[in-house]
Amino acid sequence: MTAEAAATAFAASEAPAVVSQAPTVRAAVVPPALAPAKVVAPNKPAKATAEGKLYRSRTVTQWTKFVALLAVGAVAAAGILVLAARGVTTLPGVPEFLQRYPGTYQLPDTTQSGFPWWAQWAHFLNIFLIVLIIRSGYQVRTEQKPPAFWTPKRGGKKISINLWLHQLLDVLWLVTGFIFVVLLFASGHWIRIVPTSWEAVPNALSALLQYMTLDWPVESGWVNYNSLQQIMYFLVVFIAAPLAAITGVRMSEFWPKNAKRLNKIYPVEIARAIHFPTMVFFVLFILVHVFLVFATGALRNLNHMFGGTDVVNWVGFWLFAAAMAITIAGWYAARPLLLAPIAKQFGQVSSR
Repeated sequence: MTAEAAATAFAASEAPAVVSQAPTVRAAVVPPALAPAKVVAPNKPAKATAEGKLYRSRTVTQWTKFVALLAVGAVAAAGILVLAARGVTTLPGVPEFLQRYPGTYQLPDTTQSGFPWWAQWAHFLNIFLIVLIIRSGYQVRTEQKPPAFWTPKRGGKKISINLWLHQLLDVLWLVTGFIFVVLLFASGHWIRIVPTSWEAVPNALSALLQYMTLDWPVESGWVNYNSLQQIMYFLVVFIAAPLAAITGVRMSEFWPKNAKRLNKIYPVEIARAIHFPTMVFFVLFILVHVFLVFATGALRNLNHMFGGTDVVNWVGFWLFAAAMAITIAGWYAARPLLLAPIAKQFGQVSSR
C-alpha cells in the first residue's frame, strides 16, 4: 500500500468519530447566560402568598393587629378618663357645682316640645348626604388616578367623577340645610339649639363631666336638650356647616379663577387647611352622637328623631333601620359605572 492510500484509509476510519463528537463539543461551549431560565419567576408568587394582598400598604393580618391595638388603646384611655372624672367629682366644691348646674337651664315657656315632620326628614337627609359627602371627599383626597373624568357641557376644567359627585352632594346638602334653617326660625324651634343664656356654659361643663363619669345626665330631649347637646348642635348647624360650605366653594369649580384680588384675600391654601379638619369634626361628632343615642335610651331617642313621638316602641328603630339601608345602598351605588349615566346629563364623561 502506498503512502497516499494509507492516508486515505486513515481519514476514512476517523471521520465517523469526528461527526459523533461534534454535538458534544457544541453543548459544552454554550455560555451559561444562554441556558433556559427556570428558577427566578416562581419565587414571586410564593412571596406574595406568604405576605398576603396589600390594602394601603398593610395586609389583612397587619390591619387586624393595628385595629385591635387601637381598640385596646381606646378602651384603656376611656377607662383612665372615667377614673379621672370620678376623681374630679370628689374634689372640694365640685359636688356643689354639679348640684347648682345640673346640665340644663330653663327655656322660655313658649318653647314648643317635640320634633316636627320636617325636622325628621331633615335628619334623614343629613345622614344620607353627609355620609356620602365624607366618603366622596375622602376619595378625592386620596385618589391617585381617577376612574373617570367629567367635563361641564359649557366647557371648563376637567375633574374626576368623584369630585363631581362630591360637589353635587354638597349642593344638595346646602339646599337641605338652607330649608332646615328657614323652617327652624319660622317655627320657633331655633331656641332649642341656640344658647340664649350664659348658664349654658357651666351647664355644658357639668353635662360633660357627668358623661365622662358614666353617670349620664337626665335626658329630656323631647322638651329640652342638655346644654352640651345644645352647644354641639349649634356648632354643627351654624359654625361647622357654613365653614364646610365656604371652604368647599373656594376649592370648587364655582369659584372665579380670574378674580385675582379676591383670590389674594382668600387663598385656596387657607380653605384646604380648614376644610379637612372640618370633615374630621363631622366624623367625630357623628360617632359620639350615634353612641350616645344608643347608650342613653335607644328606642325613645330613635322615636324622637324618626318617629316624631315620645313613646317607647320599635317604630323609630325600624325607620332608622330603613334609613341606614338606604344610606348603605347609596354608599355602594356611588360607583363610576352607575354615576356615569347621571353625570352625562350635566356634562361629558371620559376615561381620560
